[in-house]
Amino acid sequence: MIARIWKGWTTHGNAAAYEELFKNTVLPKVTQGVDGYISTNLLRRDTGDNVEFTTIFWFGSLEAVKSFAGPNFEQAVVPDQVKALMSHYEETVHHHDVAL
Repeated sequence: MIARIWKGWTTHGNAAAYEELFKNTVLPKVTQGVDGYISTNLLRRDTGDNVEFTTIFWFGSLEAVKSFAGPNFEQAVVPDQVKALMSHYEETVHHHDVAL
């Protein structure tokens, strides 16, 4: 199993809007019909000045990740609606093999 991990930061004022957008619009759209997609976790942390969101997508294989993200699979997939709510975000993602 592969964990695909990405981070983005919002203002406190945009945090609830981002969470709502991600859960109800972005997540269903980007994962629909992706073979090998398992699930997603959205983690939220107040950093004082911002709110940090860590997104973990779980896939059955690296091939499933490539099916989701395309040939440049280490590039973050960040829809324009998300970019509008983020203060800043990672341009790339990290992939980890699940050991346990």
